[in-house]
Amino acid sequence: MAKRASPEVNAGSMADIAFLLLIFFLVTTTIETDSGINRKLPPMEESDEDVIIKQKNIFTVLLNGKDQLLVEDEIMELKDLRQAAKEFLDNGGDGSCDYCAGTKDPASSDNPDKAIISLKNERETTYKTYIAVQNELVAAYSELRDKRAQSLYGKPFKEMEANYNDVNWPGNKEKLKEQIEQIKLDYPQKLSEVQ
Repeated sequence: MAKRASPEVNAGSMADIAFLLLIFFLVTTTIETDSGINRKLPPMEESDEDVIIKQKNIFTVLLNGKDQLLVEDEIMELKDLRQAAKEFLDNGGDGSCDYCAGTKDPASSDNPDKAIISLKNERETTYKTYIAVQNELVAAYSELRDKRAQSLYGKPFKEMEANYNDVNWPGNKEKLKEQIEQIKLDYPQKLSEVQ
């Protein structure tokens, strides 16, 4: 008996169909990307010795679940936080800071290098308020750095950083980097965050 040939399925267009389906799913599918705030944390310092920090060198900011601020054991409005932080950082209580323009209160921070801002919040704190408090504290550092850069080099710190990051800036980048580092040493940003 003769073998019958089995009918062939035309599969020539199957690859085209699979390719079109793949393109369809790639075009119509969205890939979720995480969005948030870019925040660089300070590097971990490993030290065997215990660091002794005087309580007067810690500026405590507490943020409760109702978005209320308690700064240095006093209730404070958000609009007053920046000025209070600047006064704490720029105090110069021990007299070792010759560029500090503060009141030199011996009960407040000794030196901007020793000053630490401690920010603590509860889990119920709204994200908006937490970021607003952080912004005010960072703005206090920025204003003090601008003031120091203005007195030393005659231009704001933000402008110096912008010039350093500008690839077309015609000045001496090495000298500018040294100047920026000096201002950062004068007012090092020490912001401790605890939840």
